Amino acid sequence: MNDGRGLRWSQLAALALVVGLLSWIGWRFYLNAGHLLGPASWVSSVLIVAMAILVIGAGLPVRRFLRGEARKTLSPIRAARTLVLAQAAALTGSAVLGWYAAQVAHALADVDLPGYRALLWRLLALTASSLVLAGAGMLTQRMCRVDPPNDSAGSR
Repeated sequence: MNDGRGLRWSQLAALALVVGLLSWIGWRFYLNAGHLLGPASWVSSVLIVAMAILVIGAGLPVRRFLRGEARKTLSPIRAARTLVLAQAAALTGSAVLGWYAAQVAHALADVDLPGYRALLWRLLALTASSLVLAGAGMLTQRMCRVDPPNDSAGSR
C-alpha cells in the first residue's frame, strides 16, 4: 500500500506495461484485419511536451511557498489541485507511453512497409514526449511534497 508519499515510479511502469500490452493486442487484431497503423503527428509530441512544461510551471509556486521563498500566500486548494494535476499528468504520460510503445513495436516489425520508417520516428518522438510528461508529473508531485517535521521526541 502507498504510505502517503504519492505515486511511485513502479506504479507508473506497471500502468505503462498494462496499457502497452492491451494496446499491442488490440493493434495486432486491427493489423491482422488488413489495416495499417494510424497516422502520428509531430504536433502531438510538441503538445505533450508543452503540457509537461505547464505542469512544472504550476508546481513552481507551490515549491517556492514550501521553501519560504514566496511573496504571496498560497491557497491550500491551489496546492492540492496542483498535486492532483501532477499525479494526473504522471498517470496520463505513463498510459500514453504504453499506447505509443505498442505502436512502436508494430512499426518496428513492419518497418519495410512504405511510410512506416517516417511513422516510426514520429511514434518514437511521441513515446519520448510521453515519458517527459510522466517525469514532469513526478517532479511536480515532488515539488508539492510536505515533509513531516523532524521531531525525534514525538516519534511513534
